[in-house]
Amino acid sequence: MASPYLCPNCKTNRSRFNIIEQVAKSVKLNPQSGEVVEEFTSENLEPFHIPYKGPSQKVQCAACGLVEDEQLFIKRAEHQNG
Repeated sequence: MASPYLCPNCKTNRSRFNIIEQVAKSVKLNPQSGEVVEEFTSENLEPFHIPYKGPSQKVQCAACGLVEDEQLFIKRAEHQNG
């Protein structure tokens, strides 16, 4: 369900936003070179490799550039209207 946004930083933008899709890639790096040694799927993660649990998307205000979780923009709009 769509919800109105209001930028919590500039407090004026209600219509221009960038939706940023986040796709986590689990990798193991060589500590000396930084090169990727191995890539993991959710099925073959090593015991000490915690899977990504963050949001699948972020929102950027296209007026001031603030990047935050979508809920922050939604809550600001609800607070302003309430």
